[in-house]
Amino acid sequence: MGEEAENGCCEGCVPEQPEPCQEVADCCSSDSCGDKKKGKKGSEKAQQQMLKQLEQQLMVMSNKSTPKNEDEARRRNYQFWSTQPVPSFTADTEGQNGPIEEDKPLEEVRSEPFSLVKGFEWSDIDLENPTEQQELYQLLNENYVEDDDNMFRFDYSASFLQWALRPPGWVPQWACGVRVSSNKKLVAFISAIPAHIRIHGITKKMVEINFLCVHKKMRSKRVAPVLIREITRRVNATGIFQAVYTAGVVLPKPVATCRYWHRSLNPKKLISVQFASLSKNMTMARTIKLYKLPDQPKIPGFKPLEAKHIPQATERLNEYLNRYKLHQSFDLDEFEHWFMPQKDIVYSYVVENEEGDVTDFISFYSLSSTIMNHAQYKSLYAAYCFYYFAGSVPLQTLMYDALIMAKKNNFDVFNALDLLENEGVLENLKFGMGDGNLHYYIFNWLCSSMGPQEVGLVLQ
Repeated sequence: MGEEAENGCCEGCVPEQPEPCQEVADCCSSDSCGDKKKGKKGSEKAQQQMLKQLEQQLMVMSNKSTPKNEDEARRRNYQFWSTQPVPSFTADTEGQNGPIEEDKPLEEVRSEPFSLVKGFEWSDIDLENPTEQQELYQLLNENYVEDDDNMFRFDYSASFLQWALRPPGWVPQWACGVRVSSNKKLVAFISAIPAHIRIHGITKKMVEINFLCVHKKMRSKRVAPVLIREITRRVNATGIFQAVYTAGVVLPKPVATCRYWHRSLNPKKLISVQFASLSKNMTMARTIKLYKLPDQPKIPGFKPLEAKHIPQATERLNEYLNRYKLHQSFDLDEFEHWFMPQKDIVYSYVVENEEGDVTDFISFYSLSSTIMNHAQYKSLYAAYCFYYFAGSVPLQTLMYDALIMAKKNNFDVFNALDLLENEGVLENLKFGMGDGNLHYYIFNWLCSSMGPQEVGLVLQ
C-alpha cells in the first residue's frame, strides 16, 4: 500500500497545503517597466515560468521510472498487485461500493509473520525510544525520497514522525521495521495508523498506510511486497480489513487523482538553492515583489487554534467534510492530536467572532527538505495545506491569511492539492499548477471513481 511495491519507496502524502479576494498584482509599476498593461503581462508570464521551474524541481524528488499515468500503467505487469484485493484497470467500478473480499473471522487471520530473506528479521519500532526514533529518522532521511541530482532530500524530523505515527488508537505493532540480523541495522519500514473513513456514504474503520521505505541497497531483494503483506496481516489481526493510501505513481486502481499546486513564499532563497531560477527578463527585485505578502493576517478574529476551540471546530469540520464522497471523520481526541499547533509540525488557525464562536478554520503542516552542498542554506521549508472550513469569509480570504502565516513562520513554499474547494482559489492566490499528481487508493474496496473536487481526505 503506498508507492509501487516493486520499487520499495513510498511517498504518502501525501497528503499528503490562503489573501482577501484581490487581483494578481503587477510585478512592477508603470514608472519602472513601461506601460501598466505590458508590466502585468510580463509579471504573469514570469510567474508562470518560475512556478514551472519550481514544479520541475519538486517532481524530480519522486521516482521517474514508475508509471505516472494510466496509459503507462496499463502496459505494465503488476505481479504483486495482481495478487491483492484491489481493482484491476479493467474492472467496472461504476455503482459499486463495498469490500472486494469479506472480513475474515480473526481465527482465520494468519498468526505467523511472513518470511523474510535469510539474514533479515522483523522489528517493531518503539516510537517512544529516542534511539529507535533516530534510526527511523536516518532510514527515511537517507532512503525515502530525494531528487535525481542529490540536491534536496525530504527530512522527516523525529517530532514530525511522532505526530504522524501516533494518533489516538495507534498500535505499536503497526510501526513495522526490518533489521539486518547480524548488526540490527534498520533497513526497511512501513506504518499504519487508524482512521474512520467515509466512502460514498459508508463509514468504515480503516488504516492509513504510509512511510513505506526500503534501504537503497535492499531494493533488489523485493522486501517491499513482504512489508505490505506483513502490515496487512497485522492490521487484519485487529479486525480491520480496509486501508487508504496515496502514491505519486499509478497503481491498480486509483479511486481519485488530484493535482499539486505550488505557491512561492521565498523566491530569493528558492532561486539561490537552484530550486527555481530567475525567469527571463525578470530581476530579483521584481520577482520578490511579485510574491510579496503582508506582515499580518487581515481577517478580524484570526488567531491560533486553542483548546477551547476544539469542540466547535471538530463539529464544524465534520459537517463540512460530509459534503465529500471520500473523507475522514474526527472525534475530539483525534482533532486535538492532528490540529493543536506544534511549531515545525502543524499550524492551525480559527476565526473567532465577538461571541467567541468559531466561524472559520484553516491548517497546514510542515515538511522540510535537506539542501545538499549549499554554503548558505541547509534546509528548505515547505508548508502543505491540510484541512479547513470557511464560514464568515470566502475561502480565498481565509487561505490568503494562511499564506501570510506560513511566510511569517519562515516557510519557503506553500503546496496544495486541487481537492476540497482549492481549485477555485489557487490561481488567484498566485499558485501555479504543477505537473505532479497524487493518486488515492482504497485497499480491499470497490467503488466508483471520483473527481478531485469530490475528495475531502488529506493524508500527511
